[in-house]
Amino acid sequence: MEDIVTEIPPPSRFFLEELNNFVFHLPPFPSPFLLFSTPNQKKYSSPSLLIIAMSSPSLQVFHHVSSKTLVGTLILPEIPLSGNSVEPSLKDKSCNIYALNEDDNLIMSVSVQYPVTAERSHAIAKLLIGEQIIPEKVLILASIRSSNFRGRLSPDEAIAFKLESSAERKAKADGHQDSPLVKCADYLPSGSVVDGLAAALLSRCQLKKIRGTLCVSWPEVGASVISLVKCLLLKDVLSRVKHVDIKNLEEEFLKLGRSKDFLLDSELYT
Repeated sequence: MEDIVTEIPPPSRFFLEELNNFVFHLPPFPSPFLLFSTPNQKKYSSPSLLIIAMSSPSLQVFHHVSSKTLVGTLILPEIPLSGNSVEPSLKDKSCNIYALNEDDNLIMSVSVQYPVTAERSHAIAKLLIGEQIIPEKVLILASIRSSNFRGRLSPDEAIAFKLESSAERKAKADGHQDSPLVKCADYLPSGSVVDGLAAALLSRCQLKKIRGTLCVSWPEVGASVISLVKCLLLKDVLSRVKHVDIKNLEEEFLKLGRSKDFLLDSELYT
């Protein structure tokens, strides 16, 4: 009598490659791309500093830099443009690229105002760092969630941490005057996790041997963390860039209310 438990099962009627015939495949999204609004694209291809703002506090601050000039945008095909305003707005789902000054030491900023999935993070990181834009230094501004932090974070205390690429640490060791890029922040404690687009951008800096700094802030929204990020930028990073309307920044945030932040989207950091 055959042992139905240990008996070798009969061969499958299907070949392994045929099993995929029963899986529904979504058509792939087109690749993201950069669209510059100026014919002189080369002028903005090698900034001395590229600042990529992803967190709500950093987006609030850069929205109030009146000296910035819109020079381009990053198009993610799956993000609809319908509903966006003609003039740049914090409520838009967009990724605009700005020039903050016209000096030889060009500073540019990127405001990422839509959610970026993990699958698209590396494609966007390649576009912003090392392909069409090759910056000397990169500053990434993101938020950290309490679930990704090893330790306890008080919702009433604003705090910022940083991570650096090997090139940035080497510049500091060599005694560069402009290093570190962010001076008033401790390093992110060991065991804490940064993922998504922020991690992909810093990895891109590491791969291309670019001086990169990732600064994450907590909490994700609030007047206190906006003030902290603003102070870090004005003191360490944007000392040469003027025209930041601090009064309007605080008034607008209070007008929107603390209970719900329209820029806060959990998928932005996944």
